[in-house]
Amino acid sequence: MAVAAAFAQVTGVTQAAVNVLDAGSLLAAFGALGVAVVLFAETGLLVGFFLPGDSLLFTAGLLCAPGTGGAVHLALPPVLVAAAVGALAGSQTGYWIGRRGGRALLTRSRARRLHEGAARAEEYLARYGHAKAIVLARFVPVVRTVLNPLAGALNVPARTFTLWQITGGLIWTLGLTLAGYALGASVPNVDRYLLPLVALVVLVSLTPLAVELLRSRKRPATTTGPRTPPGT
Repeated sequence: MAVAAAFAQVTGVTQAAVNVLDAGSLLAAFGALGVAVVLFAETGLLVGFFLPGDSLLFTAGLLCAPGTGGAVHLALPPVLVAAAVGALAGSQTGYWIGRRGGRALLTRSRARRLHEGAARAEEYLARYGHAKAIVLARFVPVVRTVLNPLAGALNVPARTFTLWQITGGLIWTLGLTLAGYALGASVPNVDRYLLPLVALVVLVSLTPLAVELLRSRKRPATTTGPRTPPGT
């Protein structure tokens, strides 16, 4: 009985401590490995569209800085490697999933945000071209999840996709991680304000999504007016 109670207490604490939507909780439980797994799922698997990629990278970098982290302190080189490997391998996996039936997977999904992300991803590809769209999508939540299989489904050339997803992936992962590290290294005890900082990162990362949503709502009003018949 005592052993069972102790086991239940330990597992209960573990389950309570790990929250997949909380960057700090993920890093405390899994460290650099958690960074790789989360970024792989977010960029490679459609079910990972809700995961906190931006805040995870920034928080991981912050917790690598000297004098920060408290009970959780990470080493910068493994975090950078894990972030890059997870994001690049995830995107490439998503692309090949798309080549083998990404449209069907999107059609079967009932997640409204996923379908909205797919529409924006397709619009990015049409408006900006393959290279720019693949790089920009890294910085837009949900779109970075959906664009990879969509690029495969639309037969974007494999070489083109690989080149630009690596470029965008490195800029995104290394840039956000090093930004967190720089802030942590320059501001003493900045980790005490981790929650407000993470909230700010999430807000900034959602800004492109909000802008696109506003634009998409305004377009029908500007395009659905009465048309002048030809010849009048």
